[in-house]
Parts: sequence; C-alpha cells; structure tokens
Amino acid sequence: MELSVGQVAKRAEVTVSALHFYEQKGMIASWRNQGNQRRYDSSVLRRIAVIKTGQQLGLSLEEIKQALASLPIDRAPSQEEWEAMGKKWKSILDDKIWLMTKLRDELGECIGCGCLSLNRCRLRNPDDELGALGNGATLWKKND
Repeated sequence: MELSVGQVAKRAEVTVSALHFYEQKGMIASWRNQGNQRRYDSSVLRRIAVIKTGQQLGLSLEEIKQALASLPIDRAPSQEEWEAMGKKWKSILDDKIWLMTKLRDELGECIGCGCLSLNRCRLRNPDDELGALGNGATLWKKND
C-alpha cells in the first residue's frame, strides 16, 4: 500500500519535515509518482516506529541509522531481521544502562565535592587516570 507524505506523517505522529529529514539521512525511502509527489510504502511506518523508539531510549540518530541499515528498506522486516537488529541495540543499551547507573550511584558524591578541578573528581576522572593524557575533556569509560 502506498501512502502520501501527509498520510505517513499523520499515522506516525511526526512532522512532514521530520520525514524529509529521515529520508535525507537515509533512514527511510520514498519515490515520486507521476505528479512528482512523494509516496511511501506502508512498511515505512515500522521504520519510523523504530526511529521514535530509539530516540525515546536515548540512542543517537547515527546508532538508529546503523540499526536500520540491517533492515530492508523496501518491505517489512522478517522476524529474524527484527531479532538481529534487536541484538545490536541490546549491546548499545547495556552500555548506556551501565553508564547511567554509574552516574546515579555517584552523583550525590560528585555534587557534594564542590571541586573546581577534574584531576580529583572521582566521577569524571577517578584517580586522575586521564591526567597523564594532558588537559581537556574527560570521558567515562567502561572497565571491561
């Protein structure tokens, strides 16, 4: 079933400009009819649902785009294709959960320290691990 841009926007509860943005980023696809109007296969609604879900989970558009790259763009994915995409997201989400748990558990200590120097901050730079690398932004890292 083919849908107009307005129909897709209404059914997916997104703006037309969001559809154009997703298409520009290669996350969804359309074609032009004889009147030069955009048309979408109804399977695009599933792809948009994945995009919206990923955004709600805090995934970046690049992470979502990479996951969508494993799904067919011109038809609804099979159960196996959905499961493969889900496995990719599980790893990303596990890392984000670990990071958020660490932040939650150490946030009170961090706020209470009142430090003005990242070289002593247990949350952002424990034991000044990054001090040997020079000045600049610090990053949390997962200890494997």
